Amino acid sequence: MVKKPNILFIMADQLRADYLGCNGHPTIKTPNIDALAARGVNFTRAYCQAPVCGPSRMSFYTGRYASSHGASYNNVPLRIGEKTLGDYLRPEGYRVALVGKTHMRRDDEGMQRLGIDVQSSRGVLVSECGFEPFERDDGLHPDQSVNPDLKYNDYLRSKGYEGKNPWHDYANSALGADGEVVSGWYMRNSHLAARVREEDSETAYSTRRAMEFIEQSKGSPWCLHLSYIKPHWPYMAPAPYHQMYGKDDILPVVRSEQERAQPHPVVGAFMGHPESTAFAQDEVRERVIPTYMGLITQLDEHVGRLVAFLEQQGELDNTLIVLTSDHGDYLGDHWLGEKELFHDASARIPMILVDPRPEADATRGVRSDRLVEAIDLVPTFVESAGGGNFEHVLEGRSLLALIRGESAAQWRSHAFSEADYAWRPARTELGLAADEARAFMVTDGRWKYVYYEHFSPQLFDLVADPGELRDLASNPEYAEVGEELAEALNRWFRERKMRITISNSQVAASTGSAHKRGYLFGLW
Repeated sequence: MVKKPNILFIMADQLRADYLGCNGHPTIKTPNIDALAARGVNFTRAYCQAPVCGPSRMSFYTGRYASSHGASYNNVPLRIGEKTLGDYLRPEGYRVALVGKTHMRRDDEGMQRLGIDVQSSRGVLVSECGFEPFERDDGLHPDQSVNPDLKYNDYLRSKGYEGKNPWHDYANSALGADGEVVSGWYMRNSHLAARVREEDSETAYSTRRAMEFIEQSKGSPWCLHLSYIKPHWPYMAPAPYHQMYGKDDILPVVRSEQERAQPHPVVGAFMGHPESTAFAQDEVRERVIPTYMGLITQLDEHVGRLVAFLEQQGELDNTLIVLTSDHGDYLGDHWLGEKELFHDASARIPMILVDPRPEADATRGVRSDRLVEAIDLVPTFVESAGGGNFEHVLEGRSLLALIRGESAAQWRSHAFSEADYAWRPARTELGLAADEARAFMVTDGRWKYVYYEHFSPQLFDLVADPGELRDLASNPEYAEVGEELAEALNRWFRERKMRITISNSQVAASTGSAHKRGYLFGLW
């Protein structure tokens, strides 16, 4: 029997694709992630399916678009009938576990309807997005009552960090000029060192827990989703990472006065959100982004620790490693903060895949410009594990052919992303009902087209205008391009996979067989 590879599925929260050395950032130090890119394939045009934590992750875990799985925004429950990564890998003998964040909300109504006890083994799995919760920590704990069972807080207390919520008071707070405790929720404090020791920080703790899982899982194949909380806000790093970079190290802001003076109505409404008005100020960018970079370098060093640990355990040559992110971070680009819309700063993600098997030797160190989507990982993992064909359910495509250098002439011609901004103040400012705040993006790699319900579209030339500063949608010279991409988006809508309870092969086997089965309708 061929030994099945382990799968280490690393996700960093809110990590921009262009804030890695291997992706061209001129000053950031990410030697360990760069080394992964040198050992594998760096997909430079990868897109998430919804640039917000919850729906993006649900697409990663189901292999399906947000329009298909329905969990369109944070805290929208993933319905109980959706299969996730664990449902595909556990039948192949894998232990499938989580360390870190999923941002998944369980379908309490569905569980109650089916009589599933949330404390049962089945109930735990469907409550945790199909993962064994070796340690779940979603990383946002303004009050301890949000998650009274948070193991990280118990760990911090065991190390002498006292209080009701040491996650906030130490890992995400600092000491001010007069020795007072100041909160990392306020970005003006992001240049200060977190009160926690680096070895006790969230990133270090998650890495250590991942190592403990790997040690416990010897002897059978495993899939570990190591979902780091940082560099997501609160932007606060432990020493020495808080002062590793300065304002001269950050990338120049990508924005224009024209964008602000005459914005698209939806983009303009997002420009009015507090995070956008804050990041529109140079003072904010120059204070926050160096810390954001420090958090990335800290993450990189722990990725290096983990790779070294795998080698020490004798598992490195049998472990498929993926490093990615759920979405990016505007950081003031386009006069915006946070994420959610479709500029590359928000919707494009890093995607590095290292397959240690000899079949992948031909592509080591390759930078691929193929259009890749977050939903491609589940079918990649299923094929790597020797699993079955789920083409009637999975909407992504396995990346193994690309990794092995095999012909992929029929690879996708477009990538898609979508947004449901019903919960955001922009919706009410625009006068939209809760089910009208929808937007969709399609790109063919050269052009990017964004459709907004009730508003005019946007069109960008990613070659001539990589900063996406000039909206060409109203220019009649580009009308044909816009129409072609609009048709591609309409075709995508028609191709969503809704018939998921019966396979295509079962349909094919029974096609035209009614008379053979005794249903003699239509005969004279």
